[in-house]
Amino acid sequence: MIELGGSIKLSNFEGIEPALLIVIKKVVGNYTKKISESFKEFKEIMITLEDKSTNKIAVRVKADKEYTSEASDKNLFFALDKALSIILKQ
Repeated sequence: MIELGGSIKLSNFEGIEPALLIVIKKVVGNYTKKISESFKEFKEIMITLEDKSTNKIAVRVKADKEYTSEASDKNLFFALDKALSIILKQ
């Protein structure tokens, strides 16, 4: 588990290339800022890479209630973007 600050957790991202991980952290940080401004009582965001072969991403946000989303794509960044944008639209 990788923790970015107190409210961002990345699970199963160990073993990802360091250069890719830097980009992932920036994308997650930008989305988390938007999510924390949009959701009442934002507490934390947990992003899990469920399947590395299909880049299946699951996102769980704890705020006034719990929000979840899932997405997968051949490209890890697209999957991450899809899953996080679904959360923002809820």
